[in-house]
Amino acid sequence: MSNTKGYAAYSPTEEIKPFEFDRREVGPKDVKIEIDYCGVCHSDIHTAHNDWGMSMYPIVPGHEIVGRVTQIGSDVTNHKVGDLVAVGCMVDSCRECASCKDDLEQFCMNGMVMTYGSPDAVMGGVTHGGYSTQIVVNDYFVLKVSDKLDVKAVAPLLCAGITTYSPLMHWKVGPGQKVGVIGLGGLGHMGVKFAAAMGADVVMITTSPEKGADAKRLGANDVIVSKDADQMAAHAGTFDFLLNTVPVGHDINPYLPLLKNDRTMVLVGATPVDLHSMGLIFGRKNVAGSLIGGIKETQEMLDFCAEHNIVSDIEMINMQEINEAWDRVMKSDVKYRFVIDMKSLKSN
Repeated sequence: MSNTKGYAAYSPTEEIKPFEFDRREVGPKDVKIEIDYCGVCHSDIHTAHNDWGMSMYPIVPGHEIVGRVTQIGSDVTNHKVGDLVAVGCMVDSCRECASCKDDLEQFCMNGMVMTYGSPDAVMGGVTHGGYSTQIVVNDYFVLKVSDKLDVKAVAPLLCAGITTYSPLMHWKVGPGQKVGVIGLGGLGHMGVKFAAAMGADVVMITTSPEKGADAKRLGANDVIVSKDADQMAAHAGTFDFLLNTVPVGHDINPYLPLLKNDRTMVLVGATPVDLHSMGLIFGRKNVAGSLIGGIKETQEMLDFCAEHNIVSDIEMINMQEINEAWDRVMKSDVKYRFVIDMKSLKSN
């Protein structure tokens, strides 16, 4: 076992603080990774605060992990010591059910093993994530990262990136389509970048007029302020696809008239929404959901990013600043993702 430094949540009400624990020994199919950077996701905060009612403590958050391979198991052939790699939201699945065989491990019918907060079959307790100096992961769930990219800004791609890339790909967004991205935050800014790189006519839909200039910098061709009824009416029935990234409970009914007939709005925020069927039956419109992506698709996303030079817009922090960063995340006071420099924890 390997002694590991980390930061953990000890209860729903305390700030997270230093925590030492053991990682498992490297098995035949395992990869040990020294973590260089870990992104900060709103899900980290939800889990620490037990907002979803299933947290077990103590727990080390973090599922946007980038680092270097330091050791491999005897049966590992896909990775070697020194490789730049990444780990996302899951570290195992049954790999036998219909979902897994369809490369949709995130929908594993026996339950995916999340990077943190899932029962740990090897060490007991729960799995611990990337707010730590190192991690040991089955090689199947370790992803390759191109050295062409700004490594520290790659980390949020492992959640914010794949969460937005997957629905855009699944609903075949591309040239000639008008695509709306609702909400300009950690997810929304990636949605704009991806949709623009796919050749779509991208429109940012926001409640905040001041975000318009930044949306265009990221790749949007136009901006709609959703509180402006005249702007919304002018775009009614013109959208081929809507990507809704809003991370808090909200009313989605005002957005449905924007869609053409038979088109879809996809929700990627795990949050309650208000919906009236009237907006669906007139125009035969669809509301769908999407959850991250499978391992194959996540690797495809990272390769797409290398090809198009896409990374997240980030603000770097030290591990010791994490509680202040969480406060700022909850106030939407970051453009657009925090990334923890793990050197700060290793030297502590």
